[in-house]
Amino acid sequence: MKVIIAIVIVVGVCMGVWEIYTYWEDVQQKKHEKVKAIEAQADADRQLPGLAASLEGPLEAARRQGATGLRQFLIRYGHTIKDPRLASIELDFVVLVARENPAEAKTVFARVEQRINSASPVYKRVEQLEKTYK
Repeated sequence: MKVIIAIVIVVGVCMGVWEIYTYWEDVQQKKHEKVKAIEAQADADRQLPGLAASLEGPLEAARRQGATGLRQFLIRYGHTIKDPRLASIELDFVVLVARENPAEAKTVFARVEQRINSASPVYKRVEQLEKTYK
């Protein structure tokens, strides 16, 4: 009888370990897919028209500086950038600045939302962020 109970316990532990392992693999796979989706979105945003090639370097430098860098970039070069790339950069700024200044994030989001129509390539992103920043 003790042997049967021991076998049942060992089998149960093995099944539990297997379930934990498969769950962990699923979590890692979803995390990997999410990272790929974010990278794909970033690559798609880089392909949007409206930004002069000479401003790509300063934009990347501004992104590395975070919300402050993007704010300064938009103040300095915002008038020379056209939609849909301008809207994409402003939405990046909205996401970055939301933690430190939610009011500014909502203001910038409202400005982008007014300019963008349903035919714009960034409209889907506006819809995704709408619940958070309205």
